[in-house]
Amino acid sequence: MDLLNTLVDKGLRRELPTREEALAVLATPDDELLDVVAAAGKVRRQWFGRRVKLNYLVNLKSGLCPEDCSYCSQRLGSKAEILKYTWLKPDEASKAAAAGVAGGAKRVCLVASGRGPTDRDVDRVSQTIEAIKDQNEGVEVCACLGLLSEGQADRLRSAGADAYNHNLNTSEGTYGEITTTHTYADRVDTVHQAQAAGLSACSGLIAGMGESDADLVDVVFALRELDPDSVPVNFLIPFEGTPLAKEWNLTPQRCLRILAMVRFVCPDVEVRLAGGREVHLRSMQPLALHLVNSIFLGDYLTSEGQAGQADLDMIADAGFEVEGAGTTTLPRHRADAAAGGCGSHAGSCATEPEGCGSHAGGGCGPCGGGAEAEADAGTAAEPVPAAKAPETQVPGAARTDLVAVRRRGAGTDLAPNA
Repeated sequence: MDLLNTLVDKGLRRELPTREEALAVLATPDDELLDVVAAAGKVRRQWFGRRVKLNYLVNLKSGLCPEDCSYCSQRLGSKAEILKYTWLKPDEASKAAAAGVAGGAKRVCLVASGRGPTDRDVDRVSQTIEAIKDQNEGVEVCACLGLLSEGQADRLRSAGADAYNHNLNTSEGTYGEITTTHTYADRVDTVHQAQAAGLSACSGLIAGMGESDADLVDVVFALRELDPDSVPVNFLIPFEGTPLAKEWNLTPQRCLRILAMVRFVCPDVEVRLAGGREVHLRSMQPLALHLVNSIFLGDYLTSEGQAGQADLDMIADAGFEVEGAGTTTLPRHRADAAAGGCGSHAGSCATEPEGCGSHAGGGCGPCGGGAEAEADAGTAAEPVPAAKAPETQVPGAARTDLVAVRRRGAGTDLAPNA
């Protein structure tokens, strides 16, 4: 309890824990899990009250990516049976975005597979951003297009983009083990470009790829140093047909400890529960709301999430409320700061439980496929019925019955589940 009291005190002051303290959170036994959640929940409520921000993913271009990220169902050589399609037209993307906004989403995240956009791609996405903003007053738009070239972030900002997502995914020391076609430094550079252009930076991680506790602490500390406004936490969905298909390393308890550690390290940042929550947290998702202040609504990139209404019911039943479009997400000291950040700014503001605004926070979780990737075929696809769950479950066992490829929404003729 001394550890948790220390971490709460530091979180309320936005003071960085030590690496040893962060590692200790991940090492706590299951018998102390509720104590960990309660402690991190105090920090979450201090900065964000009981509000939950909703975000909605629209996959603009899916599949056939030339990069070899091991976790991604859209990767080069992937045999995952995902939907594949080229760029959605601006009106198609706007229609898809409207479904999420109607379900309560405050931010729309536009994602496209690939190494990075060409200048023509940036023009296309700019037209899409303008179409979405014209038809949905007050909506925030985050782009997630891969590695940026010089000047592209400025062009997206000029088109009306509020944020840019590019995840670090894992620690610098192990990055080469999951991706060889680009580097960790490339990802850091893209986040810096987004920040320099005045875009709200969104960068997070993927847990469950076989990393150690030290790797998780390394990437979260690196994120705090990088100073994004939002940190999406993805949990690997081990798609069949990808190199990490057999990596079922997570339990609900492990996921909650990871989220608590992120909250303690990044106390006043928009921490988003992203891909894989339904697969790995399962019935314990409501507990995660005491740690995060942001989630994705409905489906993801190439995988299906739970029904949008189920998300809304879960939020209400757990005693939280959906954050309205007129509410600032980040605490005032962060919303007013030019650069935003992961709790590293000077000053305490420890009495402001308010959150980040329309220019700060948010961002897409997977970044082209992190824990899941949206993939559509451009033609109508039949819904794939979920497999029947086994009658008994072994704790920590693989739940492949919960991995459903997305066959609805953007890129199909079927309605989304938002």
